[in-house]
Amino acid sequence: MNKERIARSLPGIPMLLVLLAVSIVLPLAFLWWIGSVVAPLGDAIGVAEGLGFLLWIAAFAVVVIGWYGLTPVNPNEARAVVLFGRYRGTIRDQGLAWVNPFTMRRKISVRVRNFETNKLKVNDHDGNPIEIAAVVVWKVTDTAEALFEVDDYENFVNVQAESALRNLATSHPYDAHNDGQVALRANQAEVADQLRQEIQDRLEKAGVQVIEARISHLAYAPEIANAMLRRQQANAVIAARTRIVEGAVGMVEMALEQLSAKQVVQLDEERKAQMVSNLLVVLCSEHETQPVLNTGTLYA
Repeated sequence: MNKERIARSLPGIPMLLVLLAVSIVLPLAFLWWIGSVVAPLGDAIGVAEGLGFLLWIAAFAVVVIGWYGLTPVNPNEARAVVLFGRYRGTIRDQGLAWVNPFTMRRKISVRVRNFETNKLKVNDHDGNPIEIAAVVVWKVTDTAEALFEVDDYENFVNVQAESALRNLATSHPYDAHNDGQVALRANQAEVADQLRQEIQDRLEKAGVQVIEARISHLAYAPEIANAMLRRQQANAVIAARTRIVEGAVGMVEMALEQLSAKQVVQLDEERKAQMVSNLLVVLCSEHETQPVLNTGTLYA
């Protein structure tokens, strides 16, 4: 596998000054050579002068090729250097650098990026069809792996993120029905951590770090949304009723204990049962209760 390493390079500003100086001096020196060496000879130009012309042409070619070695590197960008099909390293230091002019320098962004997956329609752990989407925040950490280990690293990130999201959705129910069960809707922080880790495992070979992954859209599929809404409402009513009954029983128990402890009134079992019945009706009723005054006796 290709792992990122630092490419050999020279500071760009000094090399720019050298190339500028050579580009100015070289034509002047060539004109001087033409005027002082070649012109006096006229038609009698020998082998030495011919070789001189070739050397001057080679010098001009070297200077022109040297300009192609200058490589600007913008902030939060990198340049992967490839020489004759072999990876030679990556330049990360921003500014101007000079490398071998015969190399190919591929630009790659190392900025933090994010995208939102498509809305996927999948079945959750209970088999209910749901719609789910996620936002993924990522960046390239190893430029060599991103460029040379996968075909298109951006498309690779998108596809693997959707695959991980689909697998996560099928591993958990939409709503928790048992204590301790991880649900997509109720345990969003835990689900987000699992999603980020699963995407990271899939993208390890692509030199990508997943910074954050969280669910951005979660809903039942339209064909069962109404039925699930009624189910959620029924569960809410049952939970509320259970809480009311638990509270009412506790209040009745507390009332009986305090009446007995303070000896306010002595109640036999029948009167206790009547009192419990009345208190439960008052505390658990959905409507305001109307008091009924009894002027007689319970035993009449």
